[in-house]
This record gives sequence, C-alpha cells and structure tokens, in this order.
Amino acid sequence: MSMTDPIADMLTRIRNANAIRRRSVEVPLSKVKVGIAEALKRSGYISDFKILEGSPVERRIKIALKYGPDGDFVINEIQRFSKPGRRAYRGVMEIPRVLDGLGVAIMSTSRGILNDTEAREQNVGGEVLATVW
Repeated sequence: MSMTDPIADMLTRIRNANAIRRRSVEVPLSKVKVGIAEALKRSGYISDFKILEGSPVERRIKIALKYGPDGDFVINEIQRFSKPGRRAYRGVMEIPRVLDGLGVAIMSTSRGILNDTEAREQNVGGEVLATVW
C-alpha cells in the first residue's frame, strides 16, 4: 500500500486511537515521525513513545497516549497543516498561534522538529507540519 502522506497517516492513527481511548498506538518509523513524537511529548500531549525493534521495514514507534485524571482528552484535535500538494512554510514572525497559545503548532525547522514556542525562542521558521490542541 503506497502512502502519499505518511505524516497525515500518523496523525490519523493518533486521532483514531485517541477517539476510542486506546492506551497506545503504533505507527511506521521515520525520523520525521520520531521528531513529531518528541515534540508532542515535550508539549505534554503524549506521555511517552518508544521505538520498537524489528527489521528496517517493520520498525515502528509505539506512542503512549495521554488522558486527563477523569479520562478526558488531552488531544482534542490534531490536524495536518502543511500538505504534500500545498506546503505551508512560515517565517518566525508568521508562526501560527493555535487557539491563542492554548494549542501548539509542530514545525519542521533547520534545528529539527520543534513546537511553535521553541521555534519562536530559537528564532527559526520552517514548515508547519501539524496543529494540536
């Protein structure tokens, strides 16, 4: 099965697992996806992730989803921002503020994958991969 947008696939798997309150979800491994998982963890949207061993073709990332004390969602919405057909690059001054700072934008920058706050602190723009709140 060929996949045109592996990042959108990852976000959809997280969204679907979150909707049925699964503890964790597995996605195929890539450097960008590991970066996104790291940014989600730093931003407090997932509790953890680990890279599962296996042959290079079947290596996956297991993402531990996070819910509030009463089982309420930590991730209310996770959406692809930049798409393969329409890439969305933003300079440091144009980085979107998700829900007035309540959510985060996950960006691919020259310094790696950062959330919007980190990108502003490091004064770098880049491609806005996704928004989460």
